[in-house]
Amino acid sequence: MKCRAIEKYSRRYSIRMMCRVLNVSTSGFYAWRGRTASARAKEDERLRVHIRVAFRRSRETYGAPRILKDLRDDGFKVSKKRVARLMREEGLVGRAPRRFKKTTLSEHDEGYAPNLLQRNFVVDEPNRVWVGDITAIRTWEGWMYLAVLIDLYSRKVVGYALDDEMPAQLCVDAWTTAVRKRRPGPGLVCHTDRGSQYASKAYRAALDDVGAQQSMSRKGDCWDNAVAESFFSTLKTELVCRRSWPTKAGLREAVRDYIDEFYNPQRRHSANGGLSPVAYEVRSMRTLEAA
Repeated sequence: MKCRAIEKYSRRYSIRMMCRVLNVSTSGFYAWRGRTASARAKEDERLRVHIRVAFRRSRETYGAPRILKDLRDDGFKVSKKRVARLMREEGLVGRAPRRFKKTTLSEHDEGYAPNLLQRNFVVDEPNRVWVGDITAIRTWEGWMYLAVLIDLYSRKVVGYALDDEMPAQLCVDAWTTAVRKRRPGPGLVCHTDRGSQYASKAYRAALDDVGAQQSMSRKGDCWDNAVAESFFSTLKTELVCRRSWPTKAGLREAVRDYIDEFYNPQRRHSANGGLSPVAYEVRSMRTLEAA
């Protein structure tokens, strides 16, 4: 391990100095360097290349469990422990979601819908239950507000809207986008928190137009909408909080790219057995066609 570290930084620091600091004899280091690599060491080096590729492909967000799935999909027979060790030696660290403070105006006179979901986050068909939420993101030019709708079946973001104001229309726009893309039938349940935007007449009318049923979380209980909350935590950890956002236009393009080019088609989701939302839906469709 010490010799490998010396080799890794040999172009930046003196080998003699590093050997002295790490208490490794110079002759011992050069003897190590001159030996023919073992079969396992050679395999480790090959794995390192693929791990670095997978890590970059994940936009430097994946930890060992998801990198392991990538490697196994590529045909490698390797353990999670080995992947974790190699990632640690390479200095590759995934990004774990964090909790963020939620801001919702739930005190209003618009009325509330019952909680139809009751924390049942597992459904067996697409377009049976969608969950929605709003979050705020700061830029140097001011705040932006993102409304999303997620299909519980695959965890796919089926609709979203981003603007610098947070009226009911923002949520209606996200809903309209989702309906246009998914064309759900009557009976779809749409679950959100008790925010005034979701209780508005405009939003309820949009749901009524397609025969959807409205469901709302209990007061002050974020766990009733845990899937939507989790998505925003992931978005902020993997994208928003990794840099500052000078312009609203830059944030808008980054959010579009994250959802449309990474999260939906590529990012592995634990609820889907490690498949991305798009891959999960494609596999399910093929299974149905084969039945």
